[in-house]
Amino acid sequence: LDSSYGSGALPEALPALPGAPGGRPEEPPARPEGLGRQQLDLTYLSEDGDTLVHLAIIHCVPAVALCCIAQLPREVLEIQNDLFQTPLHLAVYLEQPSVIQALMHKGVNPGLQDRNGNTPLHLACEQQHLQCAQQLLEGPDTADGTTRPRGHHQDLQLQNWQGLACLHISTLKGNIPMMSLLLESGANIDVREGTSGKTPLHLAVECHNRRAVQFLLRNGAYVDAQMYNGCTPLHLAVGRKDAAIAAILSHSGADTLLRNMENETAQDLADGNDDLLALLPFDDLKISGKPVVCSE
Repeated sequence: LDSSYGSGALPEALPALPGAPGGRPEEPPARPEGLGRQQLDLTYLSEDGDTLVHLAIIHCVPAVALCCIAQLPREVLEIQNDLFQTPLHLAVYLEQPSVIQALMHKGVNPGLQDRNGNTPLHLACEQQHLQCAQQLLEGPDTADGTTRPRGHHQDLQLQNWQGLACLHISTLKGNIPMMSLLLESGANIDVREGTSGKTPLHLAVECHNRRAVQFLLRNGAYVDAQMYNGCTPLHLAVGRKDAAIAAILSHSGADTLLRNMENETAQDLADGNDDLLALLPFDDLKISGKPVVCSE
């Protein structure tokens, strides 16, 4: 298995590593059985830009990866290969929790992006590796078992090159536990993706995922959020003839009279569909933003 995720950060082999602070070199951990001194050359860099840590992770040899992590400074552990992957990207992608824990304990930056703009947390959401996401979002443990603050702030609104934040990806996957973890960690529930301005609620509607729609609304998602073209989640539900989700949105107070850039309301899009029209009030008179329904 080779790295499939470019960095020209280090075109040559790394210089010899200095000793530990204070002049005394750190005592190296026990060398994995069968590895000689030449094989443990920590200055190695492959033609693809992979360090020995990258390669140990790729080839699923965590003992070697952990040995290297213990010896190398943080700056080396953040080296990106020719596909802009750090060892942390690979450890998440290949679901190696012990390696993730060791890298986070060393204080590596979890916000570095690969060639697709994905951080390790983006990959955890894409691969639906909940344990990996938890490790990335928790502060590293100290010797007494308490959690210390993260050295690098994790921007949960950071978008990849497709314009997707982590919450967008987990919503598209329909992964409620991952969505819950992100929200508990401070993700913006109404974050807009970069291409058309859809919020997670828009995406859940597009996926016809009633459970995700209900989850987002229960957690405070703005029901009338508008895309760059002015469409609300209700516009999308009606346009896709999804009466069940349109009903959920309507019962959550969605405004049926908001217009998109085509000057269309959700009512306009429902024209001719009796099931959808039955969900939407027709009176255009509003008081304090609420439609007035006249009764005899």
